[in-house]
Amino acid sequence: MSAIVAIVGRPNVGKSTFFNRMIQRREAIVDAVSGVTRDRHYGKSDWNGKEFSLIDTGGYVIGSDDVFEKEIDKQVRLAIDEADAILFMVDAATGVTGMDEEVAQLLRKVEKPIFLVVNKVDNAARLEDAVEFYSLGLGEYYPVSSINGSGTGELLDALIPALPDRPPREENVPRFAVVGRPNAGKSSFINALIGEERYIVTDIAGTTRDSIDTRYNRFGFEFNLVDTAGIRRKAKVKEDLEFYSVMRSVRTIENADVCLLLVDANRGFDGQVQNIFWLAQRNHKGIVILVNKWDLVEKDTSSVKEYTKMIKEATSPFTDIPIVFISALNKQRIFKAIETAVEVYENRSRRIPTRKLNDLMLPIIEKYPPPAIKGKYVKIKFVTQLPTPFPQFAFFCNLPQYVKDSYKRFLENKIREQFNFTGVPMDIYMRKK
Repeated sequence: MSAIVAIVGRPNVGKSTFFNRMIQRREAIVDAVSGVTRDRHYGKSDWNGKEFSLIDTGGYVIGSDDVFEKEIDKQVRLAIDEADAILFMVDAATGVTGMDEEVAQLLRKVEKPIFLVVNKVDNAARLEDAVEFYSLGLGEYYPVSSINGSGTGELLDALIPALPDRPPREENVPRFAVVGRPNAGKSSFINALIGEERYIVTDIAGTTRDSIDTRYNRFGFEFNLVDTAGIRRKAKVKEDLEFYSVMRSVRTIENADVCLLLVDANRGFDGQVQNIFWLAQRNHKGIVILVNKWDLVEKDTSSVKEYTKMIKEATSPFTDIPIVFISALNKQRIFKAIETAVEVYENRSRRIPTRKLNDLMLPIIEKYPPPAIKGKYVKIKFVTQLPTPFPQFAFFCNLPQYVKDSYKRFLENKIREQFNFTGVPMDIYMRKK
């Protein structure tokens, strides 16, 4: 599980540019699938082999200046609570502002590693100007230029040793996380499962920093429920902004094998829920969508169909996802939800023998080859499943660069038709043979 690094600071200091630069370095290596970055504020990066999650708090604040100050204050507090390290970004072009001083005042009391990042240092004069940021009382600063990348290496060299080491998990028991926006009924769902009101016990703000696991062993199922305390309400924070849900969900999702995404039937599959969905998808987690409070919806016979269609349109092109309609309060279909999650967990670890895969896929590819581009014909010779914890397939061919995403989706759909990978994101790679 990777450490979480939050970028804070007032608007227009260049947080998003810096964030994009960090993420691209990582994505360039991983050969990312295009069109995956639905959510601009969260990504993974790595440096010297150590991976971390990066959260840009800047994209979330919308409003006038006085609203800005309140929101930035809330975000900085949240970042202090949830992140393992904080990058506080300021702007060398404008110098120290009142808002910078307020943020610094909050950060000076914090025990976590804080890095003062002075952005827009792209010439010698600016480098001299940066000295004034010593006045913020946060010690050493790191001059960088988000635009051209200078100084970012030194910053990362200092950041990485400061991040906590989290040993990989050894256990073989599946880990399920219940995620979703505030008030979707997560606590009621967990209480219905565990059969005791134990989730009210820890509702004091800040009791659970890291996710806590609850071992569940009933009806022949055994799994760990990753406590979503991270996503539970804090008394001091009004959770009306998607930022809080996303920030809280990050750690819980990274810590799970399967995410049970709870949707409030009355609110629908809105932007905030979609953000959490894409977060789980990009982390290659199994996903089960639970439409909760279904007992309260005015229904006719076609409403399940329509609701399902609406969700699948929002999650397209990844539509092979189980959707279960439940009522946590009346304990309707709670068992079905868990059964489905166990099945998705099994799908996520499914391995297809190479021979079987080739016997099946090569005739399909021969019949429907990739379209020729500029007179170049792509010949796919061989396919294998990669030894990763989630399904990834490599197709070996003569001209991998000519295979378009639409054809990769075609291959993915064919694999899904033949083998049960419901609820599990999949990667298709083209490799030079």
